[in-house]
Amino acid sequence: MDFVQNFPAISILICLFAGIISSGLKGRTARYINTALILIVIFLSFCTLGYVLGTGEAYVYVMGKFPAPWGNEIKAGVLEAFIALFFSIIMLLSMWGGIKKLGDEVEDGKVFLYYVLNDLLLSSLLALVYTNDLFTAYVFVEINTIAACGLIMIRQNGRTIEAAARYMIMSLLGSGLLLMGICMLYDLTGHLLMSNIREQVEILFASGNYRIPLLVTIALMSVGLAIKSALFPFHAWLPDAYGYSTVSSAAILSSLVSKGYIFLLIKIIYRVIGFDIFYNSRIINILFVFGLMGMIFGSLSAIKENDVRRMIAFSSVAQIGYIYMGIGMGTQAGMAASVFHVLSHAATKSLLFIAAIGLTDVSGGSRQFVELTGAAYRNKWAGVAFTVGSLSMVGVPLFSGFISKLLFAQAAVQNNVKMLPALIVLGISTVLNAIYFMKTVIRIYTPVEDRSYESVKFGGMKLYAATLVGFIILNVFLGVSSQPVVDLIGQGLAMFS
Repeated sequence: MDFVQNFPAISILICLFAGIISSGLKGRTARYINTALILIVIFLSFCTLGYVLGTGEAYVYVMGKFPAPWGNEIKAGVLEAFIALFFSIIMLLSMWGGIKKLGDEVEDGKVFLYYVLNDLLLSSLLALVYTNDLFTAYVFVEINTIAACGLIMIRQNGRTIEAAARYMIMSLLGSGLLLMGICMLYDLTGHLLMSNIREQVEILFASGNYRIPLLVTIALMSVGLAIKSALFPFHAWLPDAYGYSTVSSAAILSSLVSKGYIFLLIKIIYRVIGFDIFYNSRIINILFVFGLMGMIFGSLSAIKENDVRRMIAFSSVAQIGYIYMGIGMGTQAGMAASVFHVLSHAATKSLLFIAAIGLTDVSGGSRQFVELTGAAYRNKWAGVAFTVGSLSMVGVPLFSGFISKLLFAQAAVQNNVKMLPALIVLGISTVLNAIYFMKTVIRIYTPVEDRSYESVKFGGMKLYAATLVGFIILNVFLGVSSQPVVDLIGQGLAMFS
């Protein structure tokens, strides 16, 4: 076995150990450890990606000395390594983008806890990406849930506590359904390793036995993960959780947490159930319809908002709808479009949240649109970054959002039954996106005579500006050099099968 094959397991374990170590350190030291940790994970993920691209096939890493079906396995392919690399980069940039505000948002004695939660969250995301075992996936789903809840609550005020309570209630419902589905699947197949389960599921489905229990199992796991990823109409917790948490927490929650659950669902579709069996189930149509509804409802809710951060949060409801629309199309093209949009939305939504805090800081701390007038002149970096993020969300060429919508449109054309509703809703949602994002861009670039707020000097925000530049580069890269990424996604999904 090549030593590189250990890197996914090492990445998960060092995140857990860093969380334990940081719990006894001061905030500044914990921050240094967290930064070093993420940089190490980025390096390990890059090496893993290079290795699997070189070999051209996924590999299985057995944890401990127990082989299947009793042992625990990690499976690393092109898509897993790339997602791990991308998630780690987004985590690093999101953390850097909110460092300047963290001291104002979190009590001094609890800053270390923020970095502990970051370590645990990254560990759980990597585990969801790499694990080949359903029960292990469930364990890290719960770790992810607890860490995310902590990131919401760490900015202690009435709104965040209420938001965390809502998040926990909905998340526990989703976790319960997921666990019920896993238990039923274990009862039907006698396995927890994904590859072993799929073999048994194919045998059971081909024989015609237990088809109804299998469909119930698929429904439980799909709906459970849909609830946890805030698919409409299970999104009630999302606006407050994203809107009132710390800026770094909002960026991380919106770009990574829900995407981890979605990626796990995609793995279950391919590696546990089988794409063809999932396609023949009615669940796919439910996800498709809810995705379309989310695209419209999220956009309409965003238009009605006067709070810029809640507007961005409601936009996430619409974008998650896009992803589930692609999954619900039931085609390889739709699935590839959804995976690409996971990347696009992660890069764009973090950029918007971090840019928004720069605009509100030079507007007296107000998040109301009326106070944001001319904010782009007072903080030029945030103004440019918010504009780039907005153009991407609308789907303007050169940015990642354009490629996402192009891929969704191409996928819709390949499905004769769902083509018309998908294209119509895609068009309507794009127009609605343009209304509320361009309205905000116009507002922040509208000159005002009375500038009672101070402008920002570059010298005091070098790291913040560098973070925005990093996100913009990611966004433009996905928009201009999308074909290698699309090819990589296709290769990765082929390894899933």
